[in-house]
Amino acid sequence: MKYFSLFLLSTFLLSSCATIVNDPTVPITFSFSDGSEGTCKVYNKRINMTVSIPGTHQIRRSDDNLQFNCKSENGKTGFGSIPSTMGAKIVASAVFIDLGIVDAITDKHRNYPASFIIPVK
Repeated sequence: MKYFSLFLLSTFLLSSCATIVNDPTVPITFSFSDGSEGTCKVYNKRINMTVSIPGTHQIRRSDDNLQFNCKSENGKTGFGSIPSTMGAKIVASAVFIDLGIVDAITDKHRNYPASFIIPVK
């Protein structure tokens, strides 16, 4: 009976869901390389918004790059993308039964850098 109870307890613990509880958004501080002010249209498959530069904005996590198209007040432009990276927590999630499937659907295991300087021409 003792071994059966231990078996049931360990089966329950190992089959638990191991999803990541990160926020769906990550704060990113944007600034222009020449120190000017302006606006940027930032988008990925989960968000599409216009943000003021310089500033810190909540950006939705995604497994694709964060695209940006910017214009400063003095008429300079900048465009490109910020790659998203995979967080270390997904490895811990993959050890358990769910294999990180839930996290792959919600993209909560992805990260963008905390700050990004947008080069302007």
